[in-house]
Amino acid sequence: QVQLVESGGGLVQAGGSLRLSCAASGRTVSSYAMGWFRQAPGKEREFVASINRSGSNTYYADSVKGRFTISRDNAKNTVYLQMNSLKPEDTAVYYCAARRGVYVSGRHLDYDYWGQGTQVTVSS
Repeated sequence: QVQLVESGGGLVQAGGSLRLSCAASGRTVSSYAMGWFRQAPGKEREFVASINRSGSNTYYADSVKGRFTISRDNAKNTVYLQMNSLKPEDTAVYYCAARRGVYVSGRHLDYDYWGQGTQVTVSS
């Protein structure tokens, strides 16, 4: 079992950047493919980005492609989400998730473990 803790959220102006971190404990993060999801008030949780176990393959939602970058440092047991050119519609609670599978996935049901989330607010 793995425990996930997100950090790095906050308030930023439109056009700005933030980097989210997801620190894993309990088991090495290299055992899991990882993903980021987000949930805005009154909306369903939606996929943002995913990365496979080795970091060689990534997958993004169309809404963030070209602006967000997911990466991982297995030696530090940490996964990152670099968010650039932020828009007000990116405002949400961002969740880190781990899945036992090797490959990327955009389906939240494929993920086995979740963090508590970190708030990202983008002002216009």
